[in-house]
Amino acid sequence: MTITAINARNQFKGRVVEIIRGPVLSEVDVETAAGIVTSVVTTRSIDTLNLEVGTEVLTVFKATEVLLARF
Repeated sequence: MTITAINARNQFKGRVVEIIRGPVLSEVDVETAAGIVTSVVTTRSIDTLNLEVGTEVLTVFKATEVLLARF
């Protein structure tokens, strides 16, 4: 399957730099131009997408709220 269009505007191309596998959920770290993005996905999804370190991916953000913190 090839993505030809997507309505999400918040997206970054990147490369998988680390995968921390769990029995059900796993963490995937993606290096993008904006920095490292960490995604928590099902381990089954990692297998279905054949994700491994070095795989090029598109990170897409859809959220109903954005939190701000002052530092």
